[in-house]
Amino acid sequence: MKLSRPARRALLVVHVVSSASWLGLTLGLLALGVTAATTGSEATVEASARAMKLFADRLVVPLALLTLSSGLVLSLGTPWGLARHRWVYTKFWLTLATTTATVFALRPGVDAAMAAVAAGRPLPDAGDVLFGPVVSLSAYVFMTAISILKPWGPTRRGRRLRAGVRAPEPAGPVDVPEPGAHRPVGRA
Repeated sequence: MKLSRPARRALLVVHVVSSASWLGLTLGLLALGVTAATTGSEATVEASARAMKLFADRLVVPLALLTLSSGLVLSLGTPWGLARHRWVYTKFWLTLATTTATVFALRPGVDAAMAAVAAGRPLPDAGDVLFGPVVSLSAYVFMTAISILKPWGPTRRGRRLRAGVRAPEPAGPVDVPEPGAHRPVGRA
């Protein structure tokens, strides 16, 4: 599958915006988690937990899925490929892992914190509101860095595909005129 240039550009914009939004939202979740974990005010803890729940329930999962799906389509529809370059392959698996962790770890941690605060109890564990955003933010910063730097080169499959695409070498010696030599017009 090969994406047309306009489709590739539009999808690249969607991917970069959704990725940056996911990173920014995670930074916001971390700020709210730090606030909830360090403040002495019950009202501030409750407001932070409610905001985290709103972000986790309404924004994080759709942004994660949009980032994952747009990145997958981009990798499959461009010469970068999904398994041709190590940085693309690494980003795919990290995005899949962080999306899964968002659904099965971050959201339940925020839900537990919100349930405790709504019942009038203190946060059960500050780690519930801090661990997920710290791990996610670290992963997103790493993925952003490898998107920019594109380290590590092609995978074994990528090297094999690249070698198969190269043009074959000329069969015999090529007649290259010496510098300054005159070649008659019309002769080969």
